[in-house]
Amino acid sequence: MKSLCDFIARWMGLLVLAVAVAAVAFPAPWLHVGTWAISPMLGLIMFGMGLTLRWTDFRVVFSRPRDVLTGCLLQFTVMPLTAWLLTWLFRLPTDLAVGVVLVGCCPGGTASNVITYLARGDLALSVGMTATSTLLAPLLTPLLTWLLAGQMVEVDALGMLCSILYVVIAPILAGFLIQHYLPAFTRRMVDYLPAFSSLMIASVVGIIVAHSADRLLTGGLLVVLVVVLHNLCGLSIGYAMGCLLGLSHPKRTAVAIEVGMQNSGLASSLATIHFAAFPLATIPGAIFSVWHNISGALVAHFFASREKK
Repeated sequence: MKSLCDFIARWMGLLVLAVAVAAVAFPAPWLHVGTWAISPMLGLIMFGMGLTLRWTDFRVVFSRPRDVLTGCLLQFTVMPLTAWLLTWLFRLPTDLAVGVVLVGCCPGGTASNVITYLARGDLALSVGMTATSTLLAPLLTPLLTWLLAGQMVEVDALGMLCSILYVVIAPILAGFLIQHYLPAFTRRMVDYLPAFSSLMIASVVGIIVAHSADRLLTGGLLVVLVVVLHNLCGLSIGYAMGCLLGLSHPKRTAVAIEVGMQNSGLASSLATIHFAAFPLATIPGAIFSVWHNISGALVAHFFASREKK
């Protein structure tokens, strides 16, 4: 069973891609699950993240605050501003532009920790940055979305804050408490959590893509190009800034992956809840969910091969 779980976690990018293609070609099975299920499934992913967190994971925040703060600063500046710039350069329609900006304003995704591990990057730094950016998200994600997208549409920043607390922070806290008070149970579960998170992420992508299949096909290749550029800019700028700041290669790898890989499932969930009047706003998050797992797997393979050499 453990070997199967390791296989699922290692090939998460292909799994997500296969599910996305299947959801476009055969959306009917996924349509039986309503979009309301996205938030609880994200909550399960965050709960799994909470089960893996320990007090020692936050030690990196205090022992290496410069590295963690650098990653979080890049996370909440590079990705939101790049998203806004790309929507302006490519003159995206309002609903698609809102979706791209929303992706850029979200914290790092849990998949970044798996990709950093596979890339032989600084895993402790990656976990510390993910935890920190996630804890900052209830304040920064609504604020940045309001600043960058508020000129295009009305943004319910307070409602978004409450949604993030419900979908992200509460499940993480629950998982963290269970890990702390029931360590024996957590030790039995921890080997299966990466595979569980991978399957949940793939399921979220399948639901989003199936319910947006028609709009996804009519949205054209332009939004796909914007999403791909957004992700690649995050990866490359994150790594370049790590070089400029004199970080070691494992740290640069962790920062690049953390900056480039967003919690796009959260973006799609927030778009579904708070921007229902703009149905295409869910599309960028769906595309990003697929693409960043593919690009992350490729980046992990490249860096791991480089480290072996």
